[in-house]
Amino acid sequence: MAAKADVLDRAMDLLSLDPGLRAVLRRPRRVVTVQVPVRLDNGAVEVFEGVRVQHSFARGPAKGGVRFHPSVTVEGMVPLAAAMTWKCALLGLPFGGAKGGVACDPRRLSAAELERLTRRYTAEIAPFVGPDLDVPAPDLGTGPREMAWMLDAFWTLRGRSDPGVVTGKPLCLGGAIGRDEATGKGVAACVRRACERQGIPCVNARVAIQGFGNVGAVAARALAACGARVVAATDSSGGVFHAHGLDVDALTAHKRRTGRLAGFPGAEDCPAARLLGLDVEVLVPAALEGQLTGANAASVRARIVAEGANGPTTPEADAVLLANGVLVVPDILCNAGGVTVSHAEWAQARDGVTWEAARVDAYLARSMDTAWEEVSRIAAERGVDLRTAAYASAVGRVAEAVRSRGV
Repeated sequence: MAAKADVLDRAMDLLSLDPGLRAVLRRPRRVVTVQVPVRLDNGAVEVFEGVRVQHSFARGPAKGGVRFHPSVTVEGMVPLAAAMTWKCALLGLPFGGAKGGVACDPRRLSAAELERLTRRYTAEIAPFVGPDLDVPAPDLGTGPREMAWMLDAFWTLRGRSDPGVVTGKPLCLGGAIGRDEATGKGVAACVRRACERQGIPCVNARVAIQGFGNVGAVAARALAACGARVVAATDSSGGVFHAHGLDVDALTAHKRRTGRLAGFPGAEDCPAARLLGLDVEVLVPAALEGQLTGANAASVRARIVAEGANGPTTPEADAVLLANGVLVVPDILCNAGGVTVSHAEWAQARDGVTWEAARVDAYLARSMDTAWEEVSRIAAERGVDLRTAAYASAVGRVAEAVRSRGV
C-alpha cells in the first residue's frame, strides 16, 4: 500500500490533529469510475474499467499518473492518490493528489487499440480533469505517446488549445526538457544524500536496482556517473549480477536491443528474490508496490533502501528494516523528481514559455535538496525515522491549507 495507515497516524499524532481534520485528510474528495468501450482491431468491442481518484484539492489542482495495468482498481488507486497529495505537499508544489487509469494489459493491445482506449478514457473523465482541476501524467504502462493522445482528445472535446491539461508530453507539444529522466535523477540525488548521512562514500558503493525501467535505469546511470558500482539489476524478465559492477550503458543498450536484461554477456542470472538480499550498500526498489514485506525484509543486507517505486515497502517490512538499522528513504521524497519537473512543465504551459535544460535541472536539484533538508531536520528534532518525518511535513502543510480554507 502506498499510503501507510500507521505512518499517517504517527504523523497526525506528532501534529496533534483533531479527529475531524484527520477524517478530511484520510478520505478522497472524489472517486470517478467509468466504462471504457473499445473497438478492437478484429471488430469486437471490449469494455474496460476506468478509474480516476482525486484525493485532495486543498493546495491546488490534483496531480497524478494515468496507469494502464491489469491491477488498476479503485481500492488500489485510493492510497496512490493520497501518496501524491503528500508527495506534492512535501516538495512544496501547488498541487493535490490524484491517480487513475484503466484495468488492461497494454502489451496485449495494438497501438491503434491503445489509442482508441486512451481517447475514450479521456472523454469519459474529461468533465473532472483540467489544468485548474486535475492534471494527469504518465505512469505504469503509459508515456509521452499516451499523454499526446490525451492532450489531443481534450483539445478536440473542448475546442481550444490548453497544453497545461497534461504533463509528460512530447517536447514538440510543450513537454519539459528532462521530464523522462527526472524521477531517476531525484532517486540518485537522494541516494547520494543518504550515503552522506550514513557515512558511506558514494564512490564504489555497491547498488542493487529492482526494476530497470525508466526510473531504475536512469538512477543507475546517474549513480554510476558518481562512481557507484551497480552490481545487480532486475526487470520483469529476470535479472543480472556482477560482483565488480555492471556496465550500465551496455546493459541499457542490451535491454533496448533484446527487450530484457536476462542474457547480458558476462553477468550471472539474478532473480528478484536474490537481489533483495544481496550484500550491498544501497538497494533501490523501483518496480511495483509491496516488494519488501514482513516475510523478506529481514534478509535485506543493504544499509540504505531508496524507494524509487511507490509503496515498495509494507508497514511490516518498515518495522523490520528500522529495527535492523536500515535507512529507508521514503517514496514521497525519493521518487518526487518526476512530479517536480511535471510542475515545471505545467508552469511553462501556464506562462507560455520554455525552460532550458539547465534551469529544469537546477529547479529539480534545488527542490529535492530543500525537501531532504526539511525531512532531516524534522527527523532530528522529533527523534523519528525519515518516513514519519516526511509525512509529518507533508500532512502539516495540507492540514494548514484545509484549515485556511475554513473546511
